[in-house]
Amino acid sequence: MPSKSSARLAALTVAAACSAASTIVLTSPAHAESVRIHDIQGSTRISPYAGKQVTDVAGIVTGIRTYGSSRGFWIQDPNPDADRATSEGVFVFTGSAPKGVAVGDAVTVSGTVAEFVPGGATSGNQSLTEITKPTTVVVSSGNALPAATAITSRSVPAVYAPAGDPAAGGSVDALPLKPSKYALDHYEALEGMSVRVTDTRVVGATDPYTELWVTVKPHENRNRHGGTVYGSYTAQNTGRLQIQSLGPTADFPKANVGDTLKGSTAGPLDYNQFGGYTLVASELGTLKSAGLERETTRKQRSSELAVATYNVENLDPADDTFAAHASAIVNNLKSPDIVSLEEIQDNNGAKNDGTVAADQTLTTLIDAIVAAGGPTYDWRSVDPADGTDGGEPGGNIRQAFLFNPERVSFADRAGGDATTATGVTKIRGKAHLTLSPGRVAPADEAWKNSRKPLAGEFVFRGRSVFVIANHFNSKGGDQGLTAQYQPPSRSSETQRHRQATVVNAFVKDILDTQKNADVITLGDINDFEFSRTAKLLEGRGELWSAIKSLPRSERYSYVYQGNSQVLDQILISPSIRRDCDFEYDSVHVNAEFHDQISDHDPQILRFRP
Repeated sequence: MPSKSSARLAALTVAAACSAASTIVLTSPAHAESVRIHDIQGSTRISPYAGKQVTDVAGIVTGIRTYGSSRGFWIQDPNPDADRATSEGVFVFTGSAPKGVAVGDAVTVSGTVAEFVPGGATSGNQSLTEITKPTTVVVSSGNALPAATAITSRSVPAVYAPAGDPAAGGSVDALPLKPSKYALDHYEALEGMSVRVTDTRVVGATDPYTELWVTVKPHENRNRHGGTVYGSYTAQNTGRLQIQSLGPTADFPKANVGDTLKGSTAGPLDYNQFGGYTLVASELGTLKSAGLERETTRKQRSSELAVATYNVENLDPADDTFAAHASAIVNNLKSPDIVSLEEIQDNNGAKNDGTVAADQTLTTLIDAIVAAGGPTYDWRSVDPADGTDGGEPGGNIRQAFLFNPERVSFADRAGGDATTATGVTKIRGKAHLTLSPGRVAPADEAWKNSRKPLAGEFVFRGRSVFVIANHFNSKGGDQGLTAQYQPPSRSSETQRHRQATVVNAFVKDILDTQKNADVITLGDINDFEFSRTAKLLEGRGELWSAIKSLPRSERYSYVYQGNSQVLDQILISPSIRRDCDFEYDSVHVNAEFHDQISDHDPQILRFRP
């Protein structure tokens, strides 16, 4: 038999039938026999009540979200059960900004339990348990909030996630939660509850969407800047946690890696499309700066050739970052002899009108470098066919070479265009490119909707140096580390593996023609130095990723979801590696800073040919 308050809610629901989400305020307490929040959450990731109607779910309002596409409020049962696997909090989705409820209200909620997958089912993300189409009854106001659960280095297990059920395609959805064994289970068992972190170090700088990442494990794979290094597929860094704010975005701290949020940061634990488990803070710690400064490499000696790679993130003539990029090249990279640029857009950027030339983009950058006190670089590139190389629609991104003609010369051999492949020929016992600049196997399926490699032949102190600039297929479409499938699928690897195989074959052609040729393959490889992509690119000793000459804690060029990781690489042929007469530097000027001009750090190699 329904309780009195259930009957009253039913009557009021009829009166509120015109509203998808309604709130009713009572002047006297209501008592009901109702399902509890921990019953709804259950001990797996999927609620046993999913798709069912529930009534009189009691809780205290702990947070209200009035912005974004997921508006609603969190409630938490102040009287938890003894099962650590069952969360005591849940999100109530109202669709529009909630009205008539306030933090501290004791409420009962009736509605439909749903499992919402941020990003959609094809994203592979875990689902968030919600009560939807709610009718809310305020029982009383001004109640004390349930104590926030502390997330600490000791509470989060060292093992990241359980292996998914093979019978369910690798999904962990139906597996019993083991919060003391797996980090993802620990976070899932707190979904919707108020949680707290204290004195946490920033491992992912504040981004334009007012998010940052902290770690509750300060010693976990730490680098000297305070970041957390991602060094293998089996060490995902369990202490990372995303922080957002329930307050005004203007008040969100502008943090760099290594800074600290001193004191308490607390609020409901959410799960979203971009990063998974997220503390949505109603209380933010005070930002304490670590004083991180942008790095500067040393100047190359007269006998050294300096070659760099730098992803300038969709640079086009309308951007206001030319002076900053020029300063990075002149002051932080010390004006390398050759710079491979990735993400150079055409002359009108994202305007999709068939323009493919990028001469204005490149000359604007060169002029800015001169204004910053650098050399007057020359440049070489090959324009892509319109709309064929991926990236921002209309932008026609491509790789390009800058080179200092006072230090190196470029061996121009005409004929290179978007669809004509360069090759290797032998002249007087030495390898030469048939087209320079030219594209490597541009018709190969490996480069479908992706940037084609740019090959150029340079001469330094009388010796030829072959440079192949790359921008491999992005990781778009891969499942996140917090996916419901464990281990997550990395579907984008398939194309990068083909690309790496094609480039390695081209390098092998050069080395088969001239065994001691100096070959450098570099760029935004979009994969880790330990990945199969890198191994295929290295082949059977044709190349070696020189970032591996650095200590493991220094191997990173990009920060994603609090993981400092390698995407940009410079690979070298045996003639360069043999005598160890080279020096590699990952110059950290962007990835760890909230005011970055690119999301990539440039890489530089100095060697004596």
